[in-house]
This record gives sequence, C-alpha cells and structure tokens, in this order.
Amino acid sequence: MRDARRKPAAEMDLEAFRQSLREAQPPALPPALRALWHLARNEWDAAHAIVQGQSDRDSERVHAHLHRVEGDLPNARYWYARASTEPQTGALDEEWRALASEQLAALAGGAGTAQRD
Repeated sequence: MRDARRKPAAEMDLEAFRQSLREAQPPALPPALRALWHLARNEWDAAHAIVQGQSDRDSERVHAHLHRVEGDLPNARYWYARASTEPQTGALDEEWRALASEQLAALAGGAGTAQRD
C-alpha cells in the first residue's frame, strides 16, 4: 500500500487519513481537514489556529467541534449556528469521525469545501 502522505487528498479515505497521523506534518488538505488532523494528534491549539480565520461552513463546523472538545458549549453553539448546523450532543469521537468522513468524501467527489447556501 502507498504511503498515506503521498496519497493525493482527493483519493484519501478515513483509513489513509488516520494513517497520516503518524507523519510529522499533515498531508496537503483543506483547512478544516488539517484542523481535524491536528485535533486527532491532541494539538488543539494548532487546530483552532487553522479554523479561527476561516469562514467556510466546514471550518465553522470543525470550530464548533473544537469548542465542544474544550468544554466551551456556549461557544460551540455559536459556531454550530454560524455553520447552520444543529448542535451536536453525541460522542466527540463519533462527531470527529463524521466530520472527517464527510469532508474526505466531498474532496473525493470533487466538491471541495462546503459553501454556504
């Protein structure tokens, strides 16, 4: 199997994404996925710095998730609202998996970053 770091982002699935966590740097990915990569490595500050300056829906959803991880639920609700998404209440790891899977699938489908309606 090819090295996950060398796999083009559009061909990366969740397994390859998780394998890339062993590398020193994330693969070339859109900001929201890079933030999820850092979060999976317990690098909350790096993840937050990435999405802090972004205004796309995917980044706002990840931003909300980051504040849930942090335990700042009012701030998380704010970011869910900005992303026009219902606040999540399930397990944090399930939300992370769903966010990563959706965004990787969108990349593979050529949809790129989710835009606002």
